Amino acid sequence: MEGGVPDADMSAFRECLSLSWKNPYVLRLAFSAGIGGLLFGYDTGVISGALLYIRDEFKDVDRKTWLQEAIVSMALVGAIIGAAVGGWINDRFGRKIAILLADALFFIGAVVMAAAGSSAVLIVGRVFVGLGVGMASMASPIYISEASPTRVRGALVALNGFLITGGQFLSYLINLAFTKVDGTWRWMLGVAAGPALIQILLMITLPESPRWLFRKGKDEKGIETLKKIYPPHELEGEIEALKESVNLELKEASSSEVSIIKMFKTRSVRRALFAGMGSLIFQQFVGINTVMYYSPAIIQLAGFASNQMAMLLSLVTSGLNAFGSILSICFIDKVGRKKLMLMSLSGVLVSLMVLTAVFHQAETHSPMVSNIETLHFNSTCPNYSQAANAGAWDCMTCLKASAGCGFCASKSTLLPGACLISNDSTKTQCRSERREWYTRGCPSKVGWLALIGLAMYIIFFSPGMGSVPWVVNSEIYPLRYRGICGGMASTATWVSNLIVSQSFLSLTQAIGTGWTFMIFGIISFFAIIYISIVVPETKGLPIEEVEKMLENRSINFKCCSRQETSVSDK
Repeated sequence: MEGGVPDADMSAFRECLSLSWKNPYVLRLAFSAGIGGLLFGYDTGVISGALLYIRDEFKDVDRKTWLQEAIVSMALVGAIIGAAVGGWINDRFGRKIAILLADALFFIGAVVMAAAGSSAVLIVGRVFVGLGVGMASMASPIYISEASPTRVRGALVALNGFLITGGQFLSYLINLAFTKVDGTWRWMLGVAAGPALIQILLMITLPESPRWLFRKGKDEKGIETLKKIYPPHELEGEIEALKESVNLELKEASSSEVSIIKMFKTRSVRRALFAGMGSLIFQQFVGINTVMYYSPAIIQLAGFASNQMAMLLSLVTSGLNAFGSILSICFIDKVGRKKLMLMSLSGVLVSLMVLTAVFHQAETHSPMVSNIETLHFNSTCPNYSQAANAGAWDCMTCLKASAGCGFCASKSTLLPGACLISNDSTKTQCRSERREWYTRGCPSKVGWLALIGLAMYIIFFSPGMGSVPWVVNSEIYPLRYRGICGGMASTATWVSNLIVSQSFLSLTQAIGTGWTFMIFGIISFFAIIYISIVVPETKGLPIEEVEKMLENRSINFKCCSRQETSVSDK
């Protein structure tokens, strides 16, 4: 009965909704733990908008691309450490303690960032937040998975995914709300302290995961919690299944220590790690967090210069991300985990090809630089005035020539503009003439197609690759290895996330935004192949049957559930 979803006559989503009046206690458990997902989403999404204003206040950040990447990525360094340590804390002290510790780190990080007087202090606050994100990334879904009725487990774990995307949407909304307030980015980053305190208060009143309690020999407390989760006619069967699973674990542990070495020698666990870690690594390397962390910057690269406009349009993509998570809750227990991931990746691949074409067009057909327009402002970019081929310069040439140069567009935007020194006075002078000022991207007649490409990407990614890999990882590992394997998978996620986010802006500068998205598209193609072969379909399968399937088969082409094909047939 652990993990997976048994046969059901109605969708798990409808049954999940019925819990609101049948058994609200289950939803209370899920939503209280899911606030960790909300904080996860908020703290990873808020930096995208805050960074636009951090650049304005800290000039060293504005001039140095690597420092912008560091402010984003140091949270991921913290997440790597938090995920690695979090797996051990989950097993040793329990899921509840891990969530509470993550909340404390969220709170400390939010306060430090809001009060930061330099980029260095800001980075320290980002590390604290990252530690919390890393711990919450596995503790929250594991707690929900182990404290949910089997029939709706997939939907409730997917609810955590919805709260992550909901947190990201909330971060863009908060960013937009504070654009006209003194202290802009400080409020944006400091708001996260509130939900952290709320979750601490809620989690203190809730029990530990019943499965963890059984594992630690606290059967009476575990049974007391299960009585609140399951109806009487299902309770006895769930208790017996848990006891059998824990006894099997203890028997194995008494004969041989449960260790990482033994874990890798166990064929089913090794194959589960390949499937679980692989799906999470590909989740990152198809580029989702470049969109979530740098969405306003990407929109500016597409030709929309205004900070407010960039954040408003980013709010739309974030909203689509949250909507996609709702679709995941609706369909994950009906369509199946593997099918949903493959459908998602196919759409992501098409979307990335659209983005590649659009950005390549924008980069190779930007407005020319006019010498007359440039001289009009009396602050010519030195690189332009010293260039032998200045007549061939366009907007992209101007921006790439030096970090100290900007492009003041013509009043008609797409006509030739001016290549000027990038500073506050020049920007103010340019805008005083009702012109757009560009430092990240150039005016483009196809910029709106980039928005469509981003929207397509989010719509396809969110219902499948956005949340399903986390669901698979909460179901695929045996209970005795769940904490260790979950910590390893989560660590691999954050390492992958760090690599992608730390290199994105540098890649766009080195090879262009179009070719950067092409790389993500190629990775998406290989992800489809990998998931088709390696990842099993866990829909409708208890953990024990998943173990048997992985023990017997290394290749998993089929996308079927127990209703369609029994494990014995495999």
